[in-house]
Amino acid sequence: MHLVCPSCRLRRLAASLSVALLGAMAAPAVATDLIDAWRAAEQHDLDYAASRAGQQAGATRREQADALWRPTVVLSGTAGVAGSDTTVSGARFSAPGLGTSSGVGFDTSVNRGTLGRWGLQASLPLYNRERDAQGHQLELSADVADLEWEDAKQALMLVTTQRYLDVVLAQESLRVLRRQQDAVNKALTETQDRFRLGDVPVTDMHEAAARSEAIAAQVLTLETDLQLKQAVFADATGMQPGAVTLLFPAAEAAPADARTLAAWLAEAEARNPRLRMQIAAVEVARQDAAKSSGALSPSVDVVAQIGRERLSGHGDFGSASNASGNRLIGVQLSVPLYTGGMRDARQQEAQRGIDKAQAQADRGRQQIAQQIRAAWLGLTVGAGRITALSQALASSRLRLDATRLGRQVGDRTTLDLLNAENDAASAELALLSARIELLMNRLRLAAAAGRLDEAWLQSVNASLQASGGR
Repeated sequence: MHLVCPSCRLRRLAASLSVALLGAMAAPAVATDLIDAWRAAEQHDLDYAASRAGQQAGATRREQADALWRPTVVLSGTAGVAGSDTTVSGARFSAPGLGTSSGVGFDTSVNRGTLGRWGLQASLPLYNRERDAQGHQLELSADVADLEWEDAKQALMLVTTQRYLDVVLAQESLRVLRRQQDAVNKALTETQDRFRLGDVPVTDMHEAAARSEAIAAQVLTLETDLQLKQAVFADATGMQPGAVTLLFPAAEAAPADARTLAAWLAEAEARNPRLRMQIAAVEVARQDAAKSSGALSPSVDVVAQIGRERLSGHGDFGSASNASGNRLIGVQLSVPLYTGGMRDARQQEAQRGIDKAQAQADRGRQQIAQQIRAAWLGLTVGAGRITALSQALASSRLRLDATRLGRQVGDRTTLDLLNAENDAASAELALLSARIELLMNRLRLAAAAGRLDEAWLQSVNASLQASGGR
C-alpha cells in the first residue's frame, strides 16, 4: 500500500490552486457591447437620473390641471381674547305681552372676553379664464417634461456610444503606438550596432534616438488619456475598465441610408423632441399671456359657506355674550374694475415672451436642419472615405515593408524607415476613426430625426466585432 505524506498533499493542492488562479487571471474578460453599456448607463448616469425624476415630476402637472376645476373646501377657526362695543339707537322693539315701542336704544359691551369663531367655505369655479389658461399651461408643461425625457434618452444613447468608442479608439491608439515604439526601438538598436561598424552615419543614430524619445512621451500621454476616458465610461456605466472587453467597428462599412436629405429633414420637423419642446414653449408663452389676461377678467364661482362666532365676557353693563351664525349658497361674480395699468404691462410682457419663444424655436429648427445635413453628408461620403483609407492603409503597409527591405540593402535611410512606420500607424488609426465617425453619424442622424431608440442602437451594435479588424 502506497502512502502519501501530508506535506506532499499540501504541495500538490497548492500547485493545483496556483494553476487554477493563473487560469482565471488569464481568462479573457467578458465582451461588453453597446447594448450592455447603454443599459448600464440607464442605471448609473446621473444626468439621466435627473431627467427621469423631472419627467415623473412633470407627469403630476396633468393632475394639477384637472384639480383646477374641482371644488375647494377651506376650514378656518379662530380662538383668542377680544372686545366688542355695540350701540343701537332709534330701533323698534316688539315682544308678546309688551307691545311695540319705537325709538328704543340698545348698548352692549365686552371689554375683555373670549372669542371662538369657525367657518367652512367651499367654492367651485364655473367660468375663469385664468384657470383655463393655467390648465392648458400645466398640460403643455407635462408634455414638455415627457419630451425632455425622450431627448435625454436619445442623448444618453449618443454619449454612451461616444464614450464607448472613445475608449476603443484610445486603446487602439495606445496599442498601435506601442507597436510603433517597439519597431523604433528595434531600429535604434540596429542603427547603433551599424554605427559602431561604420555602416551608417551618426545622424541616423540621432534621428532614431530622437524618434524613440518622442514616441515614449506620446505613450505616456496616451496612457493618461486612456485612463481618463475609461474613468468617464466607468462613472457613467458602473463598469470597471479592467473587467470588460470592448468591441471594435467592423472592417466592412455599414450601408448608408437610402432616404433623401429632404425626407430626413421632414421627419426631423415632425419628430425631433428638442424642436417639439421649443414649439410647445411657444404655446406655453401664449397660454401665459392668456393667463395674465384672464387674471384681470370676470370670473364666476359657485360658493357655499357656513360659520359661527361667539364672544363672551364682562363689559360696561355687566356680563355679556354675543353669538352669531351664517349660512350661504349661491353664485359669486367677480369683476376687476381697475388695475392701475397692471393689465397692459402684463400683456406687453407676455407678448415679448411669445416673440422670444418663437425666435428660439426658429433658431432650433435651423440648428436641427444643420445637424441633419452634417450627419447625412457624413453617411453619404463615409463609405467611400473608409474605402479610400483602407486602400491607403494597404499602400502604407506595402511601403513600410519595402522601406525595411531597402534599409537592409542600403537604399533607404533610417529616417525613411521611421517615417514609413509613422505613416502606417497614422493610416491605421485614421481608418478606425473613420469607422467610428460613420457609426456616430448614423446615430446622430437618427437622433436628429427623433428615431433613435434601442432597436436603432442594436443595428449599430451589429456593426461591432471583437477583433477590431486588426
